[in-house]
Amino acid sequence: MKVRTLFPLRAILLFAAVCCISLSAAAQQRQADPSGAWYGTLEVQGMKLGIVIHLAAAKDGGYTATMDSPDQGAFGMPVPSVRITGDSVILRLPAIQGGYDGRIVNDSSIDGAWKQAGSDYPLPLVRRSAPLEIKRPQNPKKPYPYDVEEVRFENVSAGISLAGTLTLPREGRPSAAVVMITGSGPQDRDETLFQHKPFWIIADHLTRHGIAVLRFDDRGTGDSRGDAATATSEDFAGDALAAVTYLRTRTEIDPARIGLVGHSEGGLIAPMAAQTDKGIAFLVLLAGTGVTGEEILYEQGALITRANGMAESEIKKNTAMQRRLFDAVREEADSAKAMHRLIAIMTEAQREESAGDTAALKNAEARIRAQAVQLNSPWFRFFLFHDPAVALRKTTIPVLALNGERDLQVSPLQNIPAIEAALKAAGNTRFKTMVLPRLNHLFQTSKTGTISEYGTLEETVSPVALEALSSWIGEVTRK
Repeated sequence: MKVRTLFPLRAILLFAAVCCISLSAAAQQRQADPSGAWYGTLEVQGMKLGIVIHLAAAKDGGYTATMDSPDQGAFGMPVPSVRITGDSVILRLPAIQGGYDGRIVNDSSIDGAWKQAGSDYPLPLVRRSAPLEIKRPQNPKKPYPYDVEEVRFENVSAGISLAGTLTLPREGRPSAAVVMITGSGPQDRDETLFQHKPFWIIADHLTRHGIAVLRFDDRGTGDSRGDAATATSEDFAGDALAAVTYLRTRTEIDPARIGLVGHSEGGLIAPMAAQTDKGIAFLVLLAGTGVTGEEILYEQGALITRANGMAESEIKKNTAMQRRLFDAVREEADSAKAMHRLIAIMTEAQREESAGDTAALKNAEARIRAQAVQLNSPWFRFFLFHDPAVALRKTTIPVLALNGERDLQVSPLQNIPAIEAALKAAGNTRFKTMVLPRLNHLFQTSKTGTISEYGTLEETVSPVALEALSSWIGEVTRK
């Protein structure tokens, strides 16, 4: 799962919609020239997001601006409206009803706030001549002791072409192999998040240990074709099976030793795929789920908000709101009726929170509609009510389930017992579960496990998790 609070990873970032905006700019009088790169950190719902605003003088005497959100992998987002007068800096993004209001303090600092949906979030900015260095020391560096090949393969039944990277050991061919399956939301082949590239690190580690790895861009993402907007986990399972089919055409790969490694939602998808293709040799569930998405989200919401200091009374209110929304999705099969009901529920809650502030309520309309669209999407409907235990109760091939002790998104206390019970019901005697101390949802060594911590950590994947992964796969695939 990418990162999710009310919803699993697709919708965590308050202004992620900035990524698809275009813009121009204008300005009037000014004092010192504010052209340059301005850096700040936005705190939203317990998460810290790095923000960069680039200001540049325009030919008409005004200014243009773009924004970067490095933690989201978004760069060069244009800002539609820019007004700089004296020491005032005002940026507006009408499509998301958001913007920035700031005051130039001196040549190197702006004091201001990000504004959206009736709320203000402090966002002081500091001018820098050089970009902040983000340290990711585990990213592999050339030369690699294995072969790397960019590949393309077809999901024939879906009529789409998928693109990925295949890493191949140079010795021990034909080798065992794995297909990597990303978490929820549109993900590239490296599962890039907060400038971490966990699938790249995992692929590098496994291939150095004699295991070929195919990782690929999700449909509609990167170089892969297709549309993820109408797809569900079942469709993504079909994409994973297409990757397996492709590997079986490669002479460097042993077709009898191909497994699936899925992270978060990918850990839900892998057992589904294995029920369709009985030739899959083994499964690895990295923070995989053992209960329905609905149960996951109730627990996830409580764990994350509690870790961020929310009072228990407010946590109960949030859970009650989730139940109302999820019940609406469950009870309204008609999409139009579901949308109407979802918007009504969230509008009522916003009205109570706004306490008569009609402007705040008006500003929240776009956000409410966007959340309703997400809740009503085919993907979310499937995820919410699908029970992964159904497939697990039919799984008799070797399974490794790894979870982090400090995972607040897919709780090991909730999911590991459910996974074990389902595999035992299948009569599976070849499974292993591990809860790794101090690791979070991304398998980083963490202090709190909170989402806001992900981007601040230099470690991308704990060496403990990598060793557990390669050792187990080596054992079950040894000829």
